[in-house]
Amino acid sequence: MKTASSARLLFGASSVLWGVILLVWHDAGAWEQLPIPTLPMGSLIADLLALAMIAGGLGIFFAPTRAQAAMVLTIVFGAVTLAGIPAIVAAPLAFGSYIGSFEFLALVTGAAAVYADRRLTRIGLGICTISFALAQITYFKYTASLVPAWIPPGQIFWAVLTTVAFALAAIAILINVRARLAMRLMTLMLVLFGLLVWVPIVSAHPDKHFNWSEIVLNFLIAGAVWMVADA
Repeated sequence: MKTASSARLLFGASSVLWGVILLVWHDAGAWEQLPIPTLPMGSLIADLLALAMIAGGLGIFFAPTRAQAAMVLTIVFGAVTLAGIPAIVAAPLAFGSYIGSFEFLALVTGAAAVYADRRLTRIGLGICTISFALAQITYFKYTASLVPAWIPPGQIFWAVLTTVAFALAAIAILINVRARLAMRLMTLMLVLFGLLVWVPIVSAHPDKHFNWSEIVLNFLIAGAVWMVADA
C-alpha cells in the first residue's frame, strides 16, 4: 500500500537521521529528558544505540529485512524508554519525569506495529497520546509560545485546539472508535507541527543541537503513529 510505504519512509528516515545526529554530535541534549549519556559507559551505549537506529531505519524500508529491522528499533526505543525509569522513581509526582519515556514508548509502538499484536500497539499508542495531551496542559505557556505568532487566530487558540485534539485522539484510539482516522489526523497534525514550528526554529538556530533532536523526534513520533494506523 502507498500509505504504508510512506509511513515506513517517514519513520525509517527519521530514525536514520537521528542516529546520524547522535553519532556526529555526541550531545546529551539529543536524548531529551533521558540520562543515556550519564550511565556507565554511556558514550559507548549512545553510539551503539545510534548505529542500531541507523541500521533499523534503513532495514525497515525493505521487505526481506523489515521485521528484523522493526525488532531492532523496538529494542532500541524500548531500552531508551526504560532508561527513563530512574528519573520517574526519583520524582514520581513530577510530570516532566514521564514525558521522555512516553515519547519513546510511542516509538516502540510504531516499530512493533510491523510484527506485534495490533491491539497492544494501538492501546500503547493511546496511552502515549494521553501523555501528549497532559504535557501540553502542564506546559501550556511553552506550547503556546512555540506556535508562530503570524498564524491566525492566535497562539492560545492553537495550543488549546491541539491539546483537545490529542485528548480526543487518545479516546478514539483507546476505545477503538474511528481509531485509524484519529491516528491519521494526529499524524497530519504532528507533520504540520514539525513543518510550521520546528523547521523555522531549526532554520533560525541550526547551531542548537536540541532543536535538531526536537524536530527529528517530532517526525519520528508522527511516523510511529502512522505505522500503527496502517497496521
